[in-house]
Amino acid sequence: MLTARALRWMAVRPVWAERNKENMMGSYIVTGAASGIGAAVVARLQADGEKVIGLDRQDADIIADLSTVSGRQGAVEQCLNACPEGLDGLVCCAGVGGTHPLTSLIPEVNFFGSTALLEGLADSLASRRGSAVFVSSNSAPHPSDEQYMQALIDGNRELLAERLPELSGHQAYSGSKQAIARWMRHQAPDYARKGVRLNAVAPGYTRTAMTAETENHPDYAAAIKEFLESIPLGRAGEANDIANAIGFLLSREAAFVCGSLLYVDGGHDAMFRPDVI
Repeated sequence: MLTARALRWMAVRPVWAERNKENMMGSYIVTGAASGIGAAVVARLQADGEKVIGLDRQDADIIADLSTVSGRQGAVEQCLNACPEGLDGLVCCAGVGGTHPLTSLIPEVNFFGSTALLEGLADSLASRRGSAVFVSSNSAPHPSDEQYMQALIDGNRELLAERLPELSGHQAYSGSKQAIARWMRHQAPDYARKGVRLNAVAPGYTRTAMTAETENHPDYAAAIKEFLESIPLGRAGEANDIANAIGFLLSREAAFVCGSLLYVDGGHDAMFRPDVI
């Protein structure tokens, strides 16, 4: 027969176990970790006492090129080796801007560099009921080539090869960011059933090394200045603004947030599309 003391222990043990779990260090992979938003996410998670493995082309714990199939496969393998205990979170910040001279790299990094990592790390995330956050953009809702975006979402390489040469760098960029948000929404229910939450952030203009290239470009500088002056909160975003939003989506406080796209843009999307909910 169980004693009264044993019964009391059984009653409190689930609560104790949950609290103990909350105090355990989590394991996170952050791509694009060497600079910008990725570096800010790394700093934010480390400040919270988490184990963070940064992935980038250089100056990171894992060196990998997410623009190629072999590079992505190698990245997944290195991530699994670095976190044999399983993953609590994946943050996909690696990206290529619309001014990059090689337009073909934009969808490879911005879209496939995120989706391939999630697919390769899905079981590791599920083992710890983890979550993944993608980085879209508040430019994603702008009109883009529907066939290009559908080719990305469907993984249709033939159609992608047909449509990409017809697009400017900025069209390829905004389309890749809309595609990753849509892909996340499509995948979120299935991943949720496995215990993995998928969400995304849509940053507005955020001062990073990547956006500095556009801000200082002679063809875009005047337009960027006017754009910045139109932000309702009166300033550009900083990497920490986005990192804080990502930190929330990864946290236990967001345990019921799944399949959401969070705009972190100083009110720009609300200004441009007030009737879209």
